[in-house]
Amino acid sequence: MGVKPIKEGVYSVGCVDKSAEYFHGRSYVTRRGLTYNSYLIKDEKNVLIDLVHADFTKEFIANIKEVIDPSKIDVVIINHIEPDHSGAFPEIVRLMPNAQFYGTEKARSGLLKYYGAEAKSWTSVKLGSSINIGKRTLEFIDEPMIHWPDSMFTYSGFDKILFSNDGFGQHYATDKTFDDEVDFNILMDEAKKYYANILWPFGQILGAKLAALKKMNLQIEMIATSHGLIWRKYIPEILEKYVYWAANSCANKVAVVYETMWNSTEKMAQKIAEGITSEGVEAKLFDVTKNDRPDIAAYMLDAKGFVFGSSTHDGEMLPMLAGYLSFLRGSKAKGRAAFAFGSYGWSGEAADEIEKTVSNIASFAPPLKAVFAPTKEELDKCFTRGREFAKKIKGS
Repeated sequence: MGVKPIKEGVYSVGCVDKSAEYFHGRSYVTRRGLTYNSYLIKDEKNVLIDLVHADFTKEFIANIKEVIDPSKIDVVIINHIEPDHSGAFPEIVRLMPNAQFYGTEKARSGLLKYYGAEAKSWTSVKLGSSINIGKRTLEFIDEPMIHWPDSMFTYSGFDKILFSNDGFGQHYATDKTFDDEVDFNILMDEAKKYYANILWPFGQILGAKLAALKKMNLQIEMIATSHGLIWRKYIPEILEKYVYWAANSCANKVAVVYETMWNSTEKMAQKIAEGITSEGVEAKLFDVTKNDRPDIAAYMLDAKGFVFGSSTHDGEMLPMLAGYLSFLRGSKAKGRAAFAFGSYGWSGEAADEIEKTVSNIASFAPPLKAVFAPTKEELDKCFTRGREFAKKIKGS
């Protein structure tokens, strides 16, 4: 990425990894790479906001040096301590021995636990805390569980910039800096994917925080995230989407998610989907062995209906679907209509196991099962179930 000015006296000094294939271990496939954004403000006091992954420490320091001697940084603000935002912390502490560090108390203790190192001077901030750095006063907005307990935002009223760390992010690596410099549809697709895979479990908390943020009447001309593009043109659009997603809002569409061994469960899935679409309700098929988990989650985020299917193997559902449903439990999705289906050879436990696994989601009907290859009559039942399910979706 290199150094890029985003407003007078404010610079983006983070790093881009276009080759990144995964995030959060291997659970989040990042087809468009990812970024580690950091920002530097030059004022009477020089301020560094957020850090980068440890692997990019050398590049990060080089970027800072393009703007200022690192030893002349007066203030370092840590909005969030997850290692993709704090990995460079030990080196930053070494290079900036006289800097005053700011973050939540949970951030301070977490950094010590992660790195066995701590800043010489640390101030634990709370909602309403601020610091004056010259022309600017930086306000701290406590945002716990967006998406860790230590998380916070920093706001510069002088620049009208909200430094939002993981809020409003996207995993989208590009040479561009701002939202209006890339394809809007791709940008919003990545923002939705990010929300579904990172922030979905915290929707209720996030909704309350968004409402509180609105009451603050902050003038925001930029949202400077720690991942992806900076928002400057489409701020109303992304805020509207976050309110929509946080409210657990849904559209008339159904995700049919399955794993199959010998294509029998796949045939059932296809017929169920045909039945759903025959009633004018959108349905999309996802084979968990072929589709990326982040894409499935993004589609499901605002879908009214979930349908899950698996072949039975050794008395259980197949492992990749089981892994996906484990993730889904963590998302705390609820209030959807759902049912299970699957083929089997001997005993047929998979569909029942699925139903129990997603018991927090409202059940629509008993599981559908077929022995070995489904007959025409069994496929007709799948089609009929799909039609009935679609009518339920339209009527809910």
